Amino acid sequence: MAKCQVFSFDSDLREVVEDGLYMQAVVGEALSVGVVNFRAAKGSDIPAKSHAHGEEATLQLRGGCTVNLGADVEAPEGAVELEEGVVMIMPADRYHSGINRFDSAGMCLRLNVVTPPRAEYGKSGEAKVYYPTGDKP
Repeated sequence: MAKCQVFSFDSDLREVVEDGLYMQAVVGEALSVGVVNFRAAKGSDIPAKSHAHGEEATLQLRGGCTVNLGADVEAPEGAVELEEGVVMIMPADRYHSGINRFDSAGMCLRLNVVTPPRAEYGKSGEAKVYYPTGDKP
């Protein structure tokens, strides 16, 4: 029988990029949930990296983000602006990258739900943190 998976996006985050990115993920049978918390100290130095995966729902919790569309980070095909409280649905297999904006506390926090689950996050019940510029088991 499948078990419930629980985590807090306030206290259960793991450091992926020192002083720059903290995250956590849980993986189910049909979707993955990832929380990404960029910190202004070094998070603004993390380069944008275009990527694609399954359909994604993103909720911008703190700060903001410019989501650039297309595989070429230097010449995006368009952009979507996310501010606190805004939800975006990214179609499956659509390349995108992001440029973070930090709130007054120096934080940019998003909740991402992807279906099917992101392979980089591991298997159901065995999730790991992942970001293209850093990976800690």
